[in-house]
Amino acid sequence: MTDFDPAQHRMIPTQRWFEDFVVGERFVLPSRTQTSAVFAAFQTASGDTHPVHYDVEYCRSRGMPHLLAHGFQTLIHTAPGAGLFPFMVEESLVGFLEQSSRFLKPVFADDTIYPALEVTELVPGRTTGVVTLGSTVFNQRKELVLEGTQKFLIRRRAAG
Repeated sequence: MTDFDPAQHRMIPTQRWFEDFVVGERFVLPSRTQTSAVFAAFQTASGDTHPVHYDVEYCRSRGMPHLLAHGFQTLIHTAPGAGLFPFMVEESLVGFLEQSSRFLKPVFADDTIYPALEVTELVPGRTTGVVTLGSTVFNQRKELVLEGTQKFLIRRRAAG
C-alpha cells in the first residue's frame, strides 16, 4: 500500500458538525458487567477505600447483596469515548462544557449496566453550538440507575 495517508486512518470517515445532529439521536455505549476487576480498577484510580465498595462481608452485614458500586464508578461508563461520538467530532469538537448526574438506584458487583447517550437539546451559536446529550444507565433488571446530561461545544460547518 504505497498511498497510505495517516489522516485518512479514522474510525468514522465522515466528520460531523453542529448542524448534523438531531434531537432524539442515540449513541449506545457498550454494556459492562461490574466485575471485581472493575471494582479494583476504580478503587485504584479513585483512591476511595470505604469498605462499602471493597468488602463484601461489610456490605452483607448491612443488608446489601454484594459490593456497592461507587456512583462515579457507574458514571464513568457514560464517557462518550466508550462509543463513536468523539470519533464523529474529531474536527469539530471545541470542548466538553459540563456534566451532571443523578444516581437513582444502587449498582452492585455482578450487575450488568447498559449506558446510552441521546441528543436532547441543540443550542446554536454564531460559529459553534452546544450539543446536550442526555445520559442514561439501565441495569439488567431494566431499572434506570443513572440519568444525567453532558454538554459539548461543537463547531458549525464553515460557510462556503
